[in-house]
Amino acid sequence: MSINLELPKKLDTTIDQAHQAAAEIFRPISRKYDLREHDYPVELDTLASLYDGLAEAGQAGAGADGGRSQEKKGKPKPEGTVVNGGNMQSVINTMETSWGDVGLMLTIPYQGLGNAAIAAVADDEQLKRFGKVWAAMAITEPSFGSDSAAVSTTATLDGDEYVLNGEKIFVTAGSRATHIVVWASVDKSLGRAAIKSFVVPREHPGVEVARLEHKLGIRVSDTAVIRFENCRIPKENLLGSPEVDTKKGFGGVMQTFDNTRPMVAGMAVGVARASLEELRRVLEEAGVEIDYDKPAADQHAAAAEFIRMESDFEAAYLHTMRAAWMADNKQPNSLEASMSKAKAGRTGTDITNKTVELTGTLGYSERLLVEKWARDSKILDIFEGTQQIQQLIIARRVLNKSSADLK
Repeated sequence: MSINLELPKKLDTTIDQAHQAAAEIFRPISRKYDLREHDYPVELDTLASLYDGLAEAGQAGAGADGGRSQEKKGKPKPEGTVVNGGNMQSVINTMETSWGDVGLMLTIPYQGLGNAAIAAVADDEQLKRFGKVWAAMAITEPSFGSDSAAVSTTATLDGDEYVLNGEKIFVTAGSRATHIVVWASVDKSLGRAAIKSFVVPREHPGVEVARLEHKLGIRVSDTAVIRFENCRIPKENLLGSPEVDTKKGFGGVMQTFDNTRPMVAGMAVGVARASLEELRRVLEEAGVEIDYDKPAADQHAAAAEFIRMESDFEAAYLHTMRAAWMADNKQPNSLEASMSKAKAGRTGTDITNKTVELTGTLGYSERLLVEKWARDSKILDIFEGTQQIQQLIIARRVLNKSSADLK
């Protein structure tokens, strides 16, 4: 059976719009905001309005409902019909805008990582309430990084409200988003099964943005430390079911990552593509020919290295598209989501760093954006689960082992 790797034509509009925004809005201001960390890029307000209008028309990716509203349009599709919907649209949009600037992409209002979390587990009533919010996601704490099961922030039910207490670090867009998706335990004695996610307004009693981090890359995207002290929110703000199922564990909350990891992979693919295109331009100007018909050993060393990186890029791209396609077609994609994140994250750092190396002093200077892309790409191999965590998850899925069996 042959596999058709050509994108459906209905996504052409998404690609064109996203690429235009990346080329005409993001690239021209990329260096400006890299040097002005924590300054809000006001140029994005117009873009946010555009995305909002496109979302209303069903042309801007999954949005806060994970593409569910798009699925309801038109006639019901026969069983077995292949769908290319909201998840793939969102990943493609992410790839194109990250080609322009991944930090700016993470700063677009109403396109936060928390929105993907809402799309993963919110019910229809919650989608109505939170469909228009800009949501950051707060998972990591001072006591842990990628081990999401170690959450110590608590959510105690008191009447019709949950009371949140704890501290979250490395919250992307934490000081700009209107809402924050917070991971907290409703009963620490029940372990990871009791970890739930809650939607909390940022400007709310008991929520304090303690500080903003100074970072290696994605400087335009603020990264916040947020404290929750006796923060009371309606119990309806708990995403998904409030029941604690010790047999299921915290799979419902972890489903969030099945949505967000292909998105982060898409970011890495976008940055890697930008770097490869710039490297090709510099090599061609230097008279280095890239010949796909010659063995690598018969070519300039830089050309051979370019071809190696390009093949890795293609593999990362296809992994990412597969994970998004599976999500659209209601196929369990936990394995593929981790594979896409692991491959794209590692490939992105490899390509961007090697580009700096191959372009020499020009690449190390600020005359080009390649040194910035190398700095930006590192976080894409870390957040939403490090390389090591992804490999552990992949091993568990392939070997059919539980987290207790394989640590």
